[in-house]
Amino acid sequence: MSENTALTELANFVGRSSLASPDMAVRNRALAGMTQRMLPRKRGVGDLLGVVLALSSRTRRMVQEPVRIDLDVFAPGGKRAVDLIFGDR
Repeated sequence: MSENTALTELANFVGRSSLASPDMAVRNRALAGMTQRMLPRKRGVGDLLGVVLALSSRTRRMVQEPVRIDLDVFAPGGKRAVDLIFGDR
């Protein structure tokens, strides 16, 4: 029964995208907006500096020794309450 309902809904589907508009001017504006967002934009000095800083911080993290944190939490009865392990043991 639910399959028939889903098929009926699909058959009655009406596209509301501006690409489905019968008006060519509206459709062309929608296409132009999509292609404009996909084209590479001219990057400034700030963008270049951001990329350099991101790469240098990644390189610095790769060279450093991994951090190891041991955290033991005990319940009032003396049993271990929480055991968190980050990374290799």
